[in-house]
Amino acid sequence: MIRKVIFMILIVVGLQGAYLEEHRWEKGETFLTFLEKQGLPLSIYYNLDAEDKELAGEILSGVRYQLLRSDDGTLEQVLIPIGEELQIHLIRNEKSNEMEFHTTPISYQEQNLTATIEITLSPYQDIVNATNNYALANEFVNAFKNSVNFRKLQRGDRLVIFYSQRIRLGQRYGNPKIEAAMVEVRKKPHYAFLYNENRYYDANGKEIEGFFLATPVRYTRISSPFTYKRYHPILKRYRAHLGIDYAAPRGTPVKAAGEGRVRFVGTKGGYGKTIEIDHGHGYKTLYAHLSGYRKGIRRGTRVSKGQVIGYVGSTGLSTGPHLHFGLYKNSRAINPKSVVKIEKDKLKGKALKEFLAHTKKYSPRFEMALANPSVPPKEEPISYAMVLDAKESLNKKLQTALN
Repeated sequence: MIRKVIFMILIVVGLQGAYLEEHRWEKGETFLTFLEKQGLPLSIYYNLDAEDKELAGEILSGVRYQLLRSDDGTLEQVLIPIGEELQIHLIRNEKSNEMEFHTTPISYQEQNLTATIEITLSPYQDIVNATNNYALANEFVNAFKNSVNFRKLQRGDRLVIFYSQRIRLGQRYGNPKIEAAMVEVRKKPHYAFLYNENRYYDANGKEIEGFFLATPVRYTRISSPFTYKRYHPILKRYRAHLGIDYAAPRGTPVKAAGEGRVRFVGTKGGYGKTIEIDHGHGYKTLYAHLSGYRKGIRRGTRVSKGQVIGYVGSTGLSTGPHLHFGLYKNSRAINPKSVVKIEKDKLKGKALKEFLAHTKKYSPRFEMALANPSVPPKEEPISYAMVLDAKESLNKKLQTALN
């Protein structure tokens, strides 16, 4: 079911008005089906260059997006987030009355928060009950995986989380980022600290996560690197590339970067022939523009790291044979180069000394959090109004509301 929230935008002078609708992107919906549903010309998509068409394929199901309509119901603007940094922005040109496609940075605020919670059921359920933040609960469990046996916890043990959370339009946006956390197991504290390319380490500098990927293809060069958001100096616009493009001859074997289970095999918009693999613990890899799949690779197939799953091609929106390789954690695109060829390790020497200096500052903060326990307020339903000057053009109203 689509969740719909209406923000009334009141105009100080005159009776003109506009309203902002919020929806959730439906599972299986594409940018083309969205345009068709809204009565917008499909040429908006077909006239895009290959990079923007590929970007439109990154819209995640469940993401909240906004529509701004004039008082007569005419659709004037659309904002659809892509990842956590960039958004598709459709805006009606006042002269031609046609919708134009743009990509713009997402406007958000960032809050630094602390949660101190006593264990009564389990860390996951207690975090959800206290904060109503499922993403935070999931990130906490992932931060301690392979280092803490949660089955040994007992009632009265406590946990502390220091984290940051982005806020967009008065709501939580994207995944929280845990900077440091502690959980007691029979009153003995265990720690996790975010450090060194967004990886978690314990108090002694030993890596906790250790997610190890192999390079998925033998390539000639990286034709396009990963970037959340970059401003193109010639095109005068923002672009994004949520993966790494490995240029390689057509037919080059593509290998699973890690052990996991195939969750998707088929054509995926501008990505052409695509395979997605679920590696557990919130990790997923994507392999796009394939020429074909290895026999026996289908949804549900269990694959091992290094196993051939397909072959380099140029299907979908591609200017030449290459592999588009994407890595996602909890549905958020992350740079594969930050984890490719990185094994579980322990910091040593100067790196360990710098790490211990980094974690030392948290000691008094943990003591204070335990002595004065608190949790951030739960997210409340959206209900507020914004007042705008009637002299502003309609094309500025939505951006004003979002900043």
